[in-house]
Amino acid sequence: MISFRVKRILFKVLSLLSVIRGYNILVLIAAQYLASIFIFSPDKSVRTVLFDWPLFYIVLASVCVVASGYIINNFYDVKVDAINRPVKTGLDNYVKQETKLSLYFFLNFLGFIFGLLISWRAALFFAVYIFAIWFYSHKLKKYAFTGLISATILTILPFFAVFVYFQNFSKIIFVHAVFLFLVIMVRELIKDLENIKGAIANNYTTFPVAYGEKKTKKLSIFILILTLFPVIILFSYPALSYMRYYFYFALVTLIFVGFYLWKSTKINEYRRLHNLLKLLLLIGVFSLVLIDTSLIVEKVIDSLN
Repeated sequence: MISFRVKRILFKVLSLLSVIRGYNILVLIAAQYLASIFIFSPDKSVRTVLFDWPLFYIVLASVCVVASGYIINNFYDVKVDAINRPVKTGLDNYVKQETKLSLYFFLNFLGFIFGLLISWRAALFFAVYIFAIWFYSHKLKKYAFTGLISATILTILPFFAVFVYFQNFSKIIFVHAVFLFLVIMVRELIKDLENIKGAIANNYTTFPVAYGEKKTKKLSIFILILTLFPVIILFSYPALSYMRYYFYFALVTLIFVGFYLWKSTKINEYRRLHNLLKLLLLIGVFSLVLIDTSLIVEKVIDSLN
């Protein structure tokens, strides 16, 4: 039998993992390393990338700052989440707000220190990132356009840090980033549709609240159409290799999202679409290994030598 004390500790751990969205953190780590190996530094071996200490510090700083961002977002959205996600809120509230805030400041401090271990410029970048997340959670997310744009940018910023570190300014990376930006923006709009009840109850002027569900759907479908352009451009790059099959799948998925979104009216339907786009982005992360399958073999052999 598990003692009451052990159960309490387990619930607290689960609560903290729920608050910092442990699953998203793991995906972030995988995404940064896979992007580093297969996009930003294709000429380096796996061993070189994995034991690149500045890159390791960038990943750690990103993890700390993003995790703290989820905490402060949870702190400001406690009333909204109580309406939109009552079960998750119940689990999140198992840990006291004071404990969460202490962890928030500690993680931000760690993120800044890891940035400082790279350079003062990296430390400044993560300091600005910390402030931007706080400002988004405190103010920007309550308004239609600022909330939408800032949420999308903040999601992509950890990859920008890795991008600048490797200084790989190729066009294919930029086009891929545009595709990612557009898909994340659609996901944010659908998430706002999903959370509209909590937003209205707490005076958040999100896009659906300000302009209505129909205009939100129209904007989402317009953005989905825009995703066609970066995909078409990517298909012209031979370096895309087998990852083109991911983009075929993505196009079919996004077309389905557009049609299903237009017909959707219920919270559960929006939630399904939101989760589908999260799954699409997750598959995209692991599809990075398909960019050059021969490169995988070469990298493994190099790492064994």
